Amino acid sequence: MCHSRTRDLAAHCRRADVIVAAVGVPKLVQGDWIKPGAAVIDVGVSEVAGKLVGDVDTEAAMGVAKIVTPHRRGVGPMTITMLLRNTLTAYEERGSWHR
Repeated sequence: MCHSRTRDLAAHCRRADVIVAAVGVPKLVQGDWIKPGAAVIDVGVSEVAGKLVGDVDTEAAMGVAKIVTPHRRGVGPMTITMLLRNTLTAYEERGSWHR
């Protein structure tokens, strides 16, 4: 696990089979930071010059990574789905101990 101030973050990323970028720094993860064949999950979304960009330089990553989630509509729908699922589970469990 790394963060935006990890020393030699690029070297750590180059060894990773999976990179989950969620630091809020636009295009922090560069294509040459990515191990060939790695999976890259871009969670961060920032606005730069009126456009939304992720924490990963997606265009550069596409040529190296085996799979890259887009920063928009990538993990957001799954986050919402799991939030709703967990809310429903909590509601159902609440009913069983309140009786």
